[in-house]
Amino acid sequence: METVEIRIGVYICHCGINIASTVDVDRVRDSISQLHNVIVSRDFKYMCSDPGQELVIRDIKEKGLNRVVVASCSPRMHEPTFRMTIQQAGLNPYCLEMANIREQCSWVHEDREYATEKAVKLVSAAVARVSLLEPLEEKEVEVRPQALVMGGGIAGIQASLDIADAGFKVYLVEREPSIGGHMAQLDKTFPTLDCSACILTPKMVEVERHPNIELLSYSEVIEVSGYIGNFHVKVRRKPRYIAMDKCTGCGMCAEACRMKGRIISEFDVGMGKRSVPYIPFPYAVPSKYTIDPENCLFITKGKCGKSPACKDACSSDAIDFEQKEEIVELNVGTIVVATGFDLFDAREKPEYGYGLYDNVLSGLEFERLVSSSGPTQGKIVIGGKEPKNVVFVQCVGSRDKSVGNEYCSRVCCMYTAKQAHLIHEKLPDAKLTVFYMDIRAFGKGYEEFYDRVREEGVRYIRGNVSEIIKKGDRLLVMAEDTLLGEPVDIEADLVVLATGIVPRRDVKEVGNLLKISQSPDGFFLEGHPKMRPVDTATDGIYLAGCAQGPKDIPDTVAQAKGAASSAMTKMAKGRVKVEVTTASVDEFVCRGCGRCVEVCEYSAPNLEEVEPGILVSRINDSICKGCGACSVACPSGAISMKHFKNEQILSQIAAVI
Repeated sequence: METVEIRIGVYICHCGINIASTVDVDRVRDSISQLHNVIVSRDFKYMCSDPGQELVIRDIKEKGLNRVVVASCSPRMHEPTFRMTIQQAGLNPYCLEMANIREQCSWVHEDREYATEKAVKLVSAAVARVSLLEPLEEKEVEVRPQALVMGGGIAGIQASLDIADAGFKVYLVEREPSIGGHMAQLDKTFPTLDCSACILTPKMVEVERHPNIELLSYSEVIEVSGYIGNFHVKVRRKPRYIAMDKCTGCGMCAEACRMKGRIISEFDVGMGKRSVPYIPFPYAVPSKYTIDPENCLFITKGKCGKSPACKDACSSDAIDFEQKEEIVELNVGTIVVATGFDLFDAREKPEYGYGLYDNVLSGLEFERLVSSSGPTQGKIVIGGKEPKNVVFVQCVGSRDKSVGNEYCSRVCCMYTAKQAHLIHEKLPDAKLTVFYMDIRAFGKGYEEFYDRVREEGVRYIRGNVSEIIKKGDRLLVMAEDTLLGEPVDIEADLVVLATGIVPRRDVKEVGNLLKISQSPDGFFLEGHPKMRPVDTATDGIYLAGCAQGPKDIPDTVAQAKGAASSAMTKMAKGRVKVEVTTASVDEFVCRGCGRCVEVCEYSAPNLEEVEPGILVSRINDSICKGCGACSVACPSGAISMKHFKNEQILSQIAAVI
């Protein structure tokens, strides 16, 4: 076999002063130029810039380079950039190795001498490895022009509409009987005070009527397999016990129900009651009734009077207690995850008396109280009386290490300002006080709205509330004014807790279902916080809305559009490149123990019977992410990683030590 001479070009980036201020780049360049097979060693201020990339391309063509090392930042940032660069010059993109001398060197050391020595070793290791790299063949798979959107809140609605408007089929799966999410529960939105229902309802109706959107409400995704371009999804459709094609939404079933007004309304967060047959809210989509199986006497006890009153009352014969659960199977090319959030349970802060005192409400409960579609039709009444003194407490469950939530929920400051304004509008004589840690009014028009609320007479006190106790019919809020360093006690008729945003209770189950990770705060982890904010580690799956982290409505809509755009790009191309640094199995060595199948998070290995009683592992290259877990777990050493073979890694280690 003909031996090809290895000709290596090494390019060391200053990254402005990020690297050059700590590492002696000239010395690294000169040291590396002495290594075996290194034809050229250069440095440049910004290697990722157009002149920097042109420098690499020119050297490859003029000096006949067939391997390239770039010493700069993390490969997560620019490895795709430089792979494309050398590919433009005619090299296989996998004949590239990157040495991270920024995050792993210049940013973590202050001693210039030590950092320079370490940089030399890191680049030397990269040179040793790149000498042994082999060209890999890139593969492509087809992408089905269909998308799955999980979650029917404003993020899922916007993503669905954008994808559908581009001409692609969308399956929108929502676990509740209606789409709308938390936004449907709000009265008005800050800072413009738009009626939430007025701006949300048209989009909900558009979803229902869009010819490219198939709405699967009251349904859950229970299984996802496959890979980008060809995901196979199973959806459980729960029985509504009402025929969708017959129900007219007249409400006669709810009126006739023997449990009418006795079931807690989830939409009104316990502040209102409903019947067993119910529509979550007046402008729900679809506008069809659902029978609550957990509270239906006929379903739970097998008897409801002589016959179910709802069935007797339904003139269209829509009640169907024979309905069963259905499993719907879908094949889609991309997935948008817009599963939303939960609100912090204020009972975890017992000092605030939430759940103990009727006049301590969460922010969402107050939204339902003040909403015209709420249980009091918008009248602010507590214990039969209008409150004269109202206290708001911010950062309940946010920026609080004691409950494990160190992050800011980003919406509490502004929704508190909005709620204070709404009270001032309806009860102008009421005294309003807000206890805050810091005011975060970062959005467009937010600071102006905050100023407006203060000018309306709302008193802001920078302080921590230590305890809320009962004092007769009223509440006593005990706090410390942290600016004055004085204790503050305020009697109140109503306390509203600005509860923060937390990950959904089922975030782990959904993450396991989709093979996507969580960040330390519990929300789903994006591909890169700056460069890939809607991507996930699993190709073809994108994040939208508060599933990725707390955000307000404008940011949620913007991210939903970004996720939809990313999904559409793949579907519009029709084909997509898949990971080529995958695992491979030496079937002569494999014992068929199945350990690789157990450890793989992506279900890439499968045991196949090649002869009677003899099993071997085979890898699905389209699914494999090249994480190497199977290779590490394999007790017989039968699995190796393309691009990360043992000799390649050992050569790096030898160069360092």
